[in-house]
Amino acid sequence: MNDEVLKGVPMSVLCDGAVTEPRLSHPEGVAVAADGFVWCGGERGEIYRIAPDGSSREIVASTDGFCLGMAFDRHGDLFVCDQKHAAVFRLQTSTGKLELFAEGVAGHRFRIPNYPAFDPAGRLFVSDSWEFGTPGPGVIALDPDGTGEVWHSGPFTFANGLAFSADGTRLYVAETFRHAISVIDVEGDGSAGATRDLVTLPGAYPDGLAVAEDGSLIVGCYQPSQILRVRPDGEVEVVGEDVSAHLLAHPTNIAFQGDALLAANLGRWHITKLDVGLRGVPLPPPARPLTPSSLGAGS
Repeated sequence: MNDEVLKGVPMSVLCDGAVTEPRLSHPEGVAVAADGFVWCGGERGEIYRIAPDGSSREIVASTDGFCLGMAFDRHGDLFVCDQKHAAVFRLQTSTGKLELFAEGVAGHRFRIPNYPAFDPAGRLFVSDSWEFGTPGPGVIALDPDGTGEVWHSGPFTFANGLAFSADGTRLYVAETFRHAISVIDVEGDGSAGATRDLVTLPGAYPDGLAVAEDGSLIVGCYQPSQILRVRPDGEVEVVGEDVSAHLLAHPTNIAFQGDALLAANLGRWHITKLDVGLRGVPLPPPARPLTPSSLGAGS
């Protein structure tokens, strides 16, 4: 492809499911384990494990649904949002056991649990996109036993990707159909504080989020097929773009693998690797002291 099609930093295919089997089934979620292996999901519930260099892959488990976002906890277990089941699953990676983790919390049943992210206290935050075109709640916080609370009721216009700042004091939320990224302050007791716009992105449909060590927020955009960088000073730049939607084909979730960025492509069958020259913050974020009132949050 020529420079008129591909723009930005160098890109390559990490895992080309269109050529080799098993073919990646329109992956949306992507997460990198502590050992460097890449995990992603498929539209028929597949949960794939891919070698760090993309040389091999296997289907480890299946939800028999439609896998959306995924994230690892501190123990190395993988948490997967599933659209068909409107639920979050937990995969014990040491045993391969897949189990239902949560279908919602008291007073709130998930409609489209879309993206998971862990806070410094080990709580799992999940965006509920609610409905296409209809603002609603919100962000759900789940404790290790699967119980929890509506942490922020929004309303958000299709809450999607989530990412915590490096110190865990801010939560970024992609609002896909508002073409915006919101930022929510996290109070000392772990509750939601003030909410404001970080940036608006006219014409773009933000999906996945990742935070770099320099404080930049990286945004995967489903449409147009591009990756954006929101610098700490608020400046927005295009990191990578594919106007033909082939190498970057409606990218959704993103994740750092060392100093490279991985993007899942819902529009095709592969994971794209971008040399962005940045490193991601450790996930989950490093633990920080919380006030005693936070210890019972969601119980």
